[in-house]
Amino acid sequence: MQMSKAGFWSIPAVLRLIRVHQWVKNLFLFLPIFFAGQLFNNITGFVHLCYAFLSFSFIASSIYIINDYQDIEEDRRHPVKKNRPLAAGTVSVPFAAIILTVLFITGFGIAYFLDVWFLVILGAYFIFNLSYSMGLKNIPLVDIFIIALGFLFRTLAGGVVADIPVSQWLMIMVFLLALFLALAKRRDDIVLHISSGKHMRKSVKNYNLEFLGACLTMISGIIIVSYIMYTISAEVTTRLDSHNIYLTSIFVIAGLMRYLQITMVENNSGSPTKILYKDTFIRATVISWIISFYFIIYLPEF
Repeated sequence: MQMSKAGFWSIPAVLRLIRVHQWVKNLFLFLPIFFAGQLFNNITGFVHLCYAFLSFSFIASSIYIINDYQDIEEDRRHPVKKNRPLAAGTVSVPFAAIILTVLFITGFGIAYFLDVWFLVILGAYFIFNLSYSMGLKNIPLVDIFIIALGFLFRTLAGGVVADIPVSQWLMIMVFLLALFLALAKRRDDIVLHISSGKHMRKSVKNYNLEFLGACLTMISGIIIVSYIMYTISAEVTTRLDSHNIYLTSIFVIAGLMRYLQITMVENNSGSPTKILYKDTFIRATVISWIISFYFIIYLPEF
């Protein structure tokens, strides 16, 4: 169906509007069940997590639509974001509002029937991110901490739905990784500002390359040390019945170094999701890390 530019829409445009490719972030819901070694013997928990994944994805997509509507004018000045459906006019605002409503009702509807505490966590996630879209994204440091908190909400929600306690180690590692990715994204905004002379977002005015570079170096170092401490801690080695977990740290170190290279050498860290999809080295390290953990947790005889 084709109408005027303001009213034109298509399935690909709608998929870009709700950012289906970003749903991969919601796989963090499955981390607690995976690290608990119950991925294959907790069928009920796994099925519930699949519903939770859809619920979280729908609510996240509704927030993306709100954010895109708030940023229409800024996005039109952005070299990449100008192609977003609302900014480009390939999806009309009224039609986007209909999609937003459907996603919101469906997402919270699933959560309501799934688990009351999951509903609470999802509600908190929505409120925090709505506040982010409405203005907190313009406050330096607050913006990146809210992004990182979003991943903590996902991880906690996964533990609640699967009825699995979430360890302090997992919470720390998820938060640090999310903070690292958010910092890299802000650095990309600075690079775009330097090349175009335009501020892509208000909070960028309070960042610079030196500060973000120092933060990225600091956080990446903390991640590596924390991860190694995690792999050799008595609690973890006893619970997983293996002293070989430290071997997986090589993939964490390699992945972080590659991401730093993409961020600080190639100046191309604007979208962590696209990097995961497109960068062969990053994909190889992530897959190798998952496989190595799978063998350690689920096939200890090997």
